[in-house]
Amino acid sequence: MKIIIETPKYSFSKYRKTENGYERAFFSPLPTIFNYGFIEGTTSPDGMEEDVVVLGPRLPRGSTLERGSFDGVVRFLDDSIRDDKKLVYISGFCSPTLLAFYFRLYALFKVFLYAFRDGKITKCRFEGIKFEKLN
Repeated sequence: MKIIIETPKYSFSKYRKTENGYERAFFSPLPTIFNYGFIEGTTSPDGMEEDVVVLGPRLPRGSTLERGSFDGVVRFLDDSIRDDKKLVYISGFCSPTLLAFYFRLYALFKVFLYAFRDGKITKCRFEGIKFEKLN
């Protein structure tokens, strides 16, 4: 499977790939502590491509990885829709506690983002991390 990085590690801006390149989806008050991307050619329940969290060194936006399997999953609900993120571990520091803390804060931020940007109340929540080989 081909993974494309949209948002490099340490970025405060969350990007989304469009027909015209990458556009900023929103500015986050906390930087991503991982590379964030998607699996090309897939569709998740939110209508976008399946999300992937890549743990390892910072990768430039537009970088690609080929993977046959995944190392785990982050269970997440975004805008009241199932939006799990596949996990890929490349190298370096990996703390489930730090990832859980990040996603709890991120879920809270997303609740406020939807309320203030879109004027709606919705459910966003982190539901746990499962590390294992996934296909």
